[in-house]
Amino acid sequence: NRPAALILPTCQSEQLRNLLEAKDFILLDCDGVIWHGETAVTGAAKAVSSLIRHGKHVVFVTNNCTRPRESYVHKFCRLGFTDVMLEQIFSSSYCSALYLRDVVKVRGQVYVMGCDGLRTELEGAGVPCVEEADEAGATIYDCALAADVKAVLVGHDDKLTFLKLAKASCYLRDPDCLFLATDNDPWHPLSGGRILPGFCFFFLKYHCQPKCRKATVIGKPSRFMFECISSQFSGAEPAKCLMIGDRLETDMLFGSNCGLDTMLTLTGVSQLEDAHEYRDSELSANRGLVPDYVVDSIADFLPAFEEVDE
Repeated sequence: NRPAALILPTCQSEQLRNLLEAKDFILLDCDGVIWHGETAVTGAAKAVSSLIRHGKHVVFVTNNCTRPRESYVHKFCRLGFTDVMLEQIFSSSYCSALYLRDVVKVRGQVYVMGCDGLRTELEGAGVPCVEEADEAGATIYDCALAADVKAVLVGHDDKLTFLKLAKASCYLRDPDCLFLATDNDPWHPLSGGRILPGFCFFFLKYHCQPKCRKATVIGKPSRFMFECISSQFSGAEPAKCLMIGDRLETDMLFGSNCGLDTMLTLTGVSQLEDAHEYRDSELSANRGLVPDYVVDSIADFLPAFEEVDE
């Protein structure tokens, strides 16, 4: 039960310095925190480099499932984040592959509704995926259905068709077929003020099986992403971790669910007035959406580092 009074207008360098001394692991969301699309947030690359240089374990947690981790490494480097290694990146696609391989140990094929990046992560983990090989003009009435589908994994799919939806619904009629989703974000910001609808959110909300199957969500705000991190990094205990993100309903709730201190950066989706609204809400469920700390930008860490180096 975190008191609502902990929310701060903005953190000062002394508060940030004290916070850094208490934390060994810094978990960072990507879009809206360190970059916007193909443009790095001003000062973000230097802040990340300083965190690493001062001995902090920096881990990136993103619900974006459209690209494999190798592609993320290239993007980090392209935008000036030259200190980032593959093992620091935890995407919802990578964690989905770990869940299927190591947790449920799926024995059979996975029907994937998602981009090539999601398939790449699954195949890299040795998780077999159903191959899409329908003839032009095929419909749910005459298309082939795989016989050994043991899981349906839903992610962002920019080539979504009604046939894919119908196939997924057919596979999910089997009660032994797992139903998974990379995330449940309702929308994703694009440049120019446009948004991309969160396909997982709408599919999960309106999927009408007779018994209303409920999907297991892998990405934030689910705890599983943190379980992946703590299994791969020794000492990644909640008390030693700080989650920094730009979205209250995803990043702050993820941190709250995992017992982490949380920090909202105002360079992305959620703003201070949104946090105040949740803080003042009478609903106890909204307390997990209130950040412990607020900064204007991840670059606000830089003065704290300068004082440490003096």
